[in-house]
Amino acid sequence: MKTIISMLRWLLSRLYKVEVRGEQHLKGLDEKVIVVANHTSFLDALLLFLFLPFPVTFAINSYQHQQWYVRLFRDVVGMFPLDPTNPLSIRALIQRLNEGGRVVIFPEGRITVTGSLMKIYNGPGLVAIKSGAQVLPVAIEGAQFTPFSRLKGKVRLRWFPKITLTVMPPRKIELPEHVQGREQREYAGKQLSDLMTEMMFQADGAQNTLFGRLLDARNIYGGDHVVVDDPHKNPLTYNALIIRTMLLGRIFESRSNKGDNVGVLLPSMVGTVATFWSLIAYGRVPAMLNFTVGSAGLISACETASLKLVVTSRQFIEKSGMEEVAQALAEKVELVYLEDLAGEISKEDKLKALACSKLESLIINQTDFETNPHAPAVVLFTSGSEGVPKGVVLSHRNLLSNIRQLTTRIDFNANDVVLNAMPMFHSFGLTGGTLLAILNGMKTVLYPSPLHYRVIPEVAYDVNATILFGTNTFLAGYAKAAHPYDFYSVRYVFAGAEKLKADVREMWQQKFGLRIFEGYGTTECSPVVAANTPMDYRPDAVGRLMPGMEYKLEPVPGLDDGGRLYVRGPNVMAGYLLHDRPGELVPPESEFGEGWYDTGDIVTLDEQGFITIQGRVKRFAKVAGEMVSLTVVENLATQVWPDLMHAAVALPDEGKGEKVVLLTEYQTAERATLAEQARKDGLGEICLPRQVFPVKEIPLLGTGKIDYIKSKALAESLS
Repeated sequence: MKTIISMLRWLLSRLYKVEVRGEQHLKGLDEKVIVVANHTSFLDALLLFLFLPFPVTFAINSYQHQQWYVRLFRDVVGMFPLDPTNPLSIRALIQRLNEGGRVVIFPEGRITVTGSLMKIYNGPGLVAIKSGAQVLPVAIEGAQFTPFSRLKGKVRLRWFPKITLTVMPPRKIELPEHVQGREQREYAGKQLSDLMTEMMFQADGAQNTLFGRLLDARNIYGGDHVVVDDPHKNPLTYNALIIRTMLLGRIFESRSNKGDNVGVLLPSMVGTVATFWSLIAYGRVPAMLNFTVGSAGLISACETASLKLVVTSRQFIEKSGMEEVAQALAEKVELVYLEDLAGEISKEDKLKALACSKLESLIINQTDFETNPHAPAVVLFTSGSEGVPKGVVLSHRNLLSNIRQLTTRIDFNANDVVLNAMPMFHSFGLTGGTLLAILNGMKTVLYPSPLHYRVIPEVAYDVNATILFGTNTFLAGYAKAAHPYDFYSVRYVFAGAEKLKADVREMWQQKFGLRIFEGYGTTECSPVVAANTPMDYRPDAVGRLMPGMEYKLEPVPGLDDGGRLYVRGPNVMAGYLLHDRPGELVPPESEFGEGWYDTGDIVTLDEQGFITIQGRVKRFAKVAGEMVSLTVVENLATQVWPDLMHAAVALPDEGKGEKVVLLTEYQTAERATLAEQARKDGLGEICLPRQVFPVKEIPLLGTGKIDYIKSKALAESLS
């Protein structure tokens, strides 16, 4: 038997190039060990049986235990029939562990049909707690691409992909004293689910670069798989994207130096994606410029990021009426137009790029991409809604980590179609709507403006979109304009960048039957910090912290509940570029040490880890020594006058330090109406604005957020 096992181990090692990582964690284990692993294929049990260095018993579903193909191996492999719904069955397994056993459990209870983790059952977690056994997580990666998986039609299956087994440090699941009765089972399941999610995230490690991961994606999903499209209907496959990347990259290589920041002043279209990847592939850092901020804002951004070259399009400049902006910009930097570059590409260049694109070794030789995952990958700019915009430098590891954090929590797959109307100069549109899709085999359909409320629902219907990203403002606009069937194919709608209002959430639920998954993030965090997911959802919160992240709450004087949120993790930026220190990278640092980023947000966290945003520190007014949330004032106005924009700002007040002033688009607004609603809601007098000013239009940024700098100036002029 040992000979047969050795031969099988040798055979699988050769066929699948099986690699076991983290072998050091297999030493010094207790006698009682529960090995937990994700369930990717019918090969999983065989892999663990052959490559774990100690004998194990497999706890399998009692129904599966009776199947003929399982009975064949009963005499060879130790098996324990387990019925997760039967307390006696669970007690028997606990007894087996207490007698000194090592058991393998697949907590999902079934092979994944999504490519991501499935539901984690509570039973295995309860077994771990009651037995006091060590839990040894093992992540299986690669077997899902074999014909032995259940992902046919969702990924490109092949007979012999590389398989990796990543062993994580063993740990114990402990039960707090206050958790009693039936809550124990649920708590145990949640702890095990978090452990499995963390395992899947850590197993990836994000030790790659964006272009390296693009080449990996092509190998996984196939070169002819379509990944990018736009209203012009010129879709790009992985192969076509790589060809364009090499053609444009050669030109940028001759006009700039490796490591240079290169400005990208383009709308969200196929050409912008090709430009982005061409800069990445040839070692340049794309700086995504916000074209809605005007010439002064653009020139400031160019100075902050030390830009000498900016890529744009004549057609875009003309259609958007930015001729004067382009002229002012051209006096500071070299403007390069994509239309002109097309004329520099010869047939010989195209044939060479086509030939090179077929072989990964030739691509690597011809390009000059960065191989250090910690190197800068992109520069984005903060919106400037509450101060001077800063350049945010995100590394390859930052972006890839955030993408991995999302894919461990949400079941994206290669059949998904992402409709991305968010601009690529916005982290939400870049990471969520573009990179997440392209690097995971999804097709992303780009649309150049999120403000076309009547058009975008039609586009979603036309392309059979399954994933949609947007802000509260944009989602409200789409919902009002859309036919009830326009979003028939949509699986998930994700909201971020601003607070999701209850009426918008309800409108989507009632009109389209869709839940909106609200998240929370900042550009500095690539951007997602927390998000609601299908398995962890709470409509009054912004979700749970992403795996791999840590947090601290700093108490805020004047506030009894919550604190100022600081976060640290692999998705937190490399650093800032500041206008008064151009070209100098300033890493994140706070009173908690290096790497800790101050979000500036006041939040509360409950026992399940759900985060509720109370408001920004700068979005609080200190009235007579008490902290008043300006967001609460805006929410009050929204209750009274829904479907309109409202902006609350704090202005100096001689008597009480500061006063709250409300700007509203409701033309007959009166403070007395707000006071009546406040009484119904149990809000104190202090939550009412001192003054209410109807205005024709609340100032907005290009991202759809309220421009509080202009709003404050407007309020000052009216006071």
